[in-house]
Amino acid sequence: MRLLLLSAALTLALAMPLAQAQESLPDIGSSAGELLTPARQAEYGGMMLRELRNYGYLLDDPLVTEWLQTMGTRLGSNSAQPRQSYTFFMMKDRQINAFATLGGYIGVNAGLVLTAEREDEVAAVLSHEIAHVTQQHVLRGVERAQRDQIPILLGMLAAVVAAQQAGGNSAGNATMASIASGMGLMQQRQIDYTRSNESEADRLGIRTLARSGYDVDAMAGFFERMSASMRGNDGGYTVPDFLRTHPVNTTRISEAKLRAEQMKKDTVVLTTEVPGGVRQERVNPSDPGLSDPISRRQNLLLPPGMQVAVGSLSRGASGQFDWARERLRVLSAPTPSELTREYESLSRSQKGGLTPAQRYGQALAQLTTGTGGAVGAARALAELHDADPANLWVSLALGEAESRSGHPAQANERFEQLLRQHPGSRPVALTFAQILNEQGGQVAGQRAQAMLRPLLSQSGNDPVFQQRFARASELAGDGHRASEAYAEAAYLNGRPEQALMQLQALKRQPELDYVSRARVDARIETITPTVLEMRRQGVNDPELERR
Repeated sequence: MRLLLLSAALTLALAMPLAQAQESLPDIGSSAGELLTPARQAEYGGMMLRELRNYGYLLDDPLVTEWLQTMGTRLGSNSAQPRQSYTFFMMKDRQINAFATLGGYIGVNAGLVLTAEREDEVAAVLSHEIAHVTQQHVLRGVERAQRDQIPILLGMLAAVVAAQQAGGNSAGNATMASIASGMGLMQQRQIDYTRSNESEADRLGIRTLARSGYDVDAMAGFFERMSASMRGNDGGYTVPDFLRTHPVNTTRISEAKLRAEQMKKDTVVLTTEVPGGVRQERVNPSDPGLSDPISRRQNLLLPPGMQVAVGSLSRGASGQFDWARERLRVLSAPTPSELTREYESLSRSQKGGLTPAQRYGQALAQLTTGTGGAVGAARALAELHDADPANLWVSLALGEAESRSGHPAQANERFEQLLRQHPGSRPVALTFAQILNEQGGQVAGQRAQAMLRPLLSQSGNDPVFQQRFARASELAGDGHRASEAYAEAAYLNGRPEQALMQLQALKRQPELDYVSRARVDARIETITPTVLEMRRQGVNDPELERR
């Protein structure tokens, strides 16, 4: 059932995706919205996310995830449907791509960020994907694809089961080939239909981009860079073709340029007073999105004092792009040696050598090479920190380097200060917890558990949190809480059978208190039907089979 659900989710996603297009509006009276309820859409999106983790495609890094989610949420709040919830996630793949699927789930490849030169270009692609969600392109694609889904899904499932029975695993070549071929068939049958979505997503996306304070020229600029890079890109870490989308041609680039020029002509500069100075932004008074009741701004077409409700405009680039890109360069590198050569090449090709952000990335790479590397990383990061003490990316990395180079007390003091400066920060808490878990011991575990506990209510779908909370609880001597968290981490990483086994074992513990037992029972009830259907289909967890 696991692979069937994955196949279904991905088929639904790719029935829509991202080819080329003419401008159009949603079909009035379309039955697409009746195919799946919003709750069912979110369920399919969540299934796909868990399975992508199971296949090892996701890059779950607290700093990168927060940067991406913050940017995406800001764009979503300025889109045609500002109340739609979105989940943005990063893929390890160095191919240039992004995609949207059901439930507001939007994935971005590391290669897209590495190719971009500024945050505005990444925001342009995210705005395009958000438009696919707001215009229900996924659901309309599903409506068209219904006749093809079942035979393709059955064929893919049979191939996956055969590969597993032959000793393959979830990331094996046979499995990947079967999914890629099925998705290729579905994508080919839908390509004429998806062309009618791309231009609409470009058109609405550039409006979202402008309303969020980003440079509207970034969309055409990135399309041009994407086109050039895809002609000469030999890859890196790759995934099957079903996650490669967005063909770009000269027509699409020209249309993006024309829209940007028209949008700049149609806007005026609005100056408002803010604490410490003034703020300027471009506003299109005729933008229909300005009727959305989120915040208030004076409409330039109305007399002074009269107000209209307008979309919430953020202030564009966050200033974190360079640091996020270098962190992604390190985390997505195929091998340490290739990463070393990459930074050597950057240093030779740039007149001034490596930038501060690139030196940060180089230090991160050193951190992975053991104690000796951590000592060198700590020196490099200390220099960067002295130049920019408020930089959270550098401060967190410096704390990691200090702990791993034999100075845990100094590192812990730094992290405690960062916690005070950034209360409730997920990256700070998770990074500190990881360091405490590495240091080991009951005291470190208790500190990590106490620090993470306030984040429990908002971290139910966060596998990084669950894994680190589980280890902290284990060190602290709280075995029951550790077992629950380990089970949740297994489930979120696409291993529901392992999660079920851990929960069942925990339930048999006689000292389990009433509240914890009720919580465990509820999770068992939720997970059991999925595991039973997986077994009925003959799809088993390869890790369990090897035990």
